[in-house]
Amino acid sequence: MPSEIFQASRWTHGNFLFPTVIEVTDQAVIRHKRSWFSRDEMSISITKVASVHIKTGLIWSNILIESSGGSDPLASHGHARADARRIRELIETAQGKLGSAPKTP
Repeated sequence: MPSEIFQASRWTHGNFLFPTVIEVTDQAVIRHKRSWFSRDEMSISITKVASVHIKTGLIWSNILIESSGGSDPLASHGHARADARRIRELIETAQGKLGSAPKTP
């Protein structure tokens, strides 16, 4: 599965100059957040994703991806509804593929 990248809208709080980017690969979910002098990357392995919570407002959606590993949840705001749903779909598809993979002894 090729990775897909979703960028938050620049019209939302905290995303004007440096919008938050969520990248979903077949191995992990990665949040990239830039600032003037630093870059913050947080990743959660697909196998460790416990739940994906989407809170949809009038225009934008907030995404909260919780891990089963006990680390802080991955949160992002200002995404389009379709992007938030696509992120959840990609995570569920990747987890389904990993769960149905044949185990070798």
